[in-house]
Order: sequence, then C-alpha cells, then structure tokens
Amino acid sequence: MQVHLIDGTYEIFRQHMGLPSEVAAASTRAATRGVVRSVLELLGDGATHVGVATDTVIESFRNDLWPGYKTGAGIDPVLLDQFPLLEEALAALGVTVWGMVELEADDGLATAADRAARDDRVDRVIVCTPDKDLAQCVSGTRIVQLDRRQGITRDEDGVRERFGVGPASIPDYLALVGDTADGFPGLPGWGAKSAATVLARHGHIDAIPDDPADWDVTVRGAARLADALREGREAAALFLDLATLRREAPGVLADGVDEIAWTGPAEGFAAMCRTLDAPDLERRADEVAEARTG
Repeated sequence: MQVHLIDGTYEIFRQHMGLPSEVAAASTRAATRGVVRSVLELLGDGATHVGVATDTVIESFRNDLWPGYKTGAGIDPVLLDQFPLLEEALAALGVTVWGMVELEADDGLATAADRAARDDRVDRVIVCTPDKDLAQCVSGTRIVQLDRRQGITRDEDGVRERFGVGPASIPDYLALVGDTADGFPGLPGWGAKSAATVLARHGHIDAIPDDPADWDVTVRGAARLADALREGREAAALFLDLATLRREAPGVLADGVDEIAWTGPAEGFAAMCRTLDAPDLERRADEVAEARTG
C-alpha cells in the first residue's frame, strides 16, 4: 500500500499562479477546479489512500512566536476566498481533508506521514509537495517527497543531495539560512553552503561549537559566522522552533490509514461540479471509481 499526502495550500497557489493573469483575476473557481482535477488525476493513476492538508487560515500559532511570520496579507483575495471552496470540493470528491487552523498544513502533513509510516501495511508514504520544510519528514525510502510539477521524488539520499544535510538537520538548516516564504531571516552571513557544511559535520545548531577552530570543517568567513551564531543563539533557537514541524496535529489519521482510502465521490460531487463549471470532472470521477470496482 502507498499513501499519498497532498499539500492543498501549495496546490491551490500553484494552480492560481499558473493561470493567465486575466483568468486568475476574474475567476473565483478556476484554482479550485484545477486542484480537484489534479487530485483526480492522481487517483486515476492508481493512488488508493489520499489525504490533503490545507490551511483553513494562513495565520497559525507561529505568528505569536515571531511577529514577521507569514500572514494572509498581500494574497490575492480571489485566491484567498477559494480556500473554503477547496476544502468543500475535495471532500465532495470523497478525499479526506485536514483543515488546519492553529497549526499549518505542513504540520498536518508531518503528522500524517509519521502516523502512516507506523502502519506495517504501508510500503511507502509519498508527501506531495516541493516545500523544503517537508524535507524534514523524509525517512530512508519509506517516507519520500514528491514534486509532482517537476516529477522529482526525493528519498533521504535525495534530500542530502539537494541541501547538503539529512532530513533531521533541515530545521537547523532553515534556522540558520532563514526562510523568506515563512518570513524569518536566519542569522547574518549564514548561507546555504556554510550552513550545509557545518551542519553536515555537527548535525544540529546546539552541537556547533562557539569556537570555529573546533568545527573540523573549512568554511569561508568562519570567524564572522561563529560570531553571528554566538550572538544569535537565542534567535536561532526561535527560528529552529518555527521551522520544526509539529507531528501531533489533532484529528489527522487518528483512526489510521484506512480512513483515507478513496472509495469514490461523495453524493454531493455532482452539485460541486456544477458549482465549479466542470461537468467533465463528474464523469471522470465516476470512471475512476468504476474502474476500481469493475
């Protein structure tokens, strides 16, 4: 059995940004329609157990920890207004949706990945998002990350190849280099190369010595970086907390992977397809469901 976990927030942003500007500005349903079509395509390709995590609201508990953390400000209202519709549409398709409020969609995915991997019937958990935050959830070849747009799957070796560190060090990596998408800056001077080099040797920020002579690796500007770390350890600890995904999201796979087995569209899917102006999706969903039982 394979489990597919989808970042619904990323998907709706991807669909919206991929539309011609005039369509994106005018349509209140196009991005949602695109996500439903994309998920149905995954089901048509044979996915059997599918869960989608979404941000019901953009803000989360992390906004209380760091004032500059990402908010809904600046997001196209046409897109933002589709968030509730997306959850309704996916539920009508018969797909399990975890809408996050206090936590974020990433936390929901991390929770689902962790819980699904505990089931001995599951051969592989596929986290469908290119978001670098989710790289911390990858484990060997059992939990992998899939960028569906580029067709790239990353297991643990793939994460190490991309970032220079393993999954367990990803939160530390982000704490040092910052994450502009999430709105925290990292420490002055620390970049991808220096962070990867030092963390590949020491694993975690707390294990990095204050004295660069003890780093056992060669890094350009080591003295300056060591000063920034020594003076910024409190900030680094905060950024590490922001970057660390929570894996105890309430209600996510609480009853195990059987709850996300797709058995076909729900009774209200036909009406939802009319709302989305997409009668072809109703026909396609019925075809996929019939192929499972035929």
